Amino acid sequence: MTTPPTRRYAYERDGQAIYRESFATIRREADLSTLPESLHTAAVRIIHAAGDVDIVGEIEGSPDVADAVHNALSAGANILTDSFMLANGVTRRRLPDDNEVRCTLRDPAVPDLARAWGTTRSAAAVSLWEPWLDGAVVAIGNAPTALFHLLEVIADGGPRPAAIIGMPVGFVGSAESKIALSTFAPEGGPVPWLTVHGRRGGSAMAAATINALATRDELA
Repeated sequence: MTTPPTRRYAYERDGQAIYRESFATIRREADLSTLPESLHTAAVRIIHAAGDVDIVGEIEGSPDVADAVHNALSAGANILTDSFMLANGVTRRRLPDDNEVRCTLRDPAVPDLARAWGTTRSAAAVSLWEPWLDGAVVAIGNAPTALFHLLEVIADGGPRPAAIIGMPVGFVGSAESKIALSTFAPEGGPVPWLTVHGRRGGSAMAAATINALATRDELA
């Protein structure tokens, strides 16, 4: 089609105007007062990804997580994700140091590890993060088993990431994995974290959080 269709509906067609008004609407309608100010930019992005201002009541994070993510990325840290959808949702131009975004889910070793350990492929894939995990920014938006497995690796003395964005979605284990993250107290002190409690979550929310904290500018 080389010509536009006949206009039959009245709607905003300017992409930048849509973008600006979307975030202005969120700022008008969402009550961010329950969150530390350092999390407001991430919260606005999460709300935008969810299309639901009420989700703000489920957002929780450690006060230092925004600084931890931004500082780690500025220093060149890897971003480790549990799904390619999440990895593809990270906006590369927002990253401060051309950071590597890695997902090991398709590594040939994953199926055999999952069978040997009696776990999911998502969890097995986390075990392959070890070369990059120390000081990395972790974003989990799909599998609760990946988040549980990560916490177990750290608790066993494995490498510690700079921060964990834990937003797996689903009806089995999702809510429980986020509680585990929010109460995680490994030896050596806590790891900065951010989550959306309950069953909701997903790759879009997790990627939106990384995009927000990479530059701290919700409209960039």
